Amino acid sequence: MIRITAALTGLLTGAAVLSAQAEPEYKMTTYQVAFLKRGPAWTPQSTPETQKIQEGHMANIAAMAKTGKLILAGPFMDNGDLRGLFVFKATAEEARQLAAQDPAVKAGRLILEWHPWYSAEGITIVTDPKGEQKK
Repeated sequence: MIRITAALTGLLTGAAVLSAQAEPEYKMTTYQVAFLKRGPAWTPQSTPETQKIQEGHMANIAAMAKTGKLILAGPFMDNGDLRGLFVFKATAEEARQLAAQDPAVKAGRLILEWHPWYSAEGITIVTDPKGEQKK
């Protein structure tokens, strides 16, 4: 009987340790998410002007990422009114100020819809020194 009790105690203790280890703890934080939508000046035509705006848009994304405040960005691929998103680790005011400088936003090709988003702290895309996404 003592052996059975000792064995059960060991099993239960082991199960409790495994259970505690199986559930990771996350530190949560608030991010600022901007959905980029077609603006009043959006057009599907590619012109020298729209190409220049797009080049400025891409350069602005790189500049915002270098600040460390823009942590994720990218387009939606379904060609709908929702064109892409920005995720900032910044205050709402900082994020809005950064995104307002985007040439596509300034030109009215894109408008921004803002939402605070509560998620695990530390989300990011990890890249190697050449800028390629690591697998």
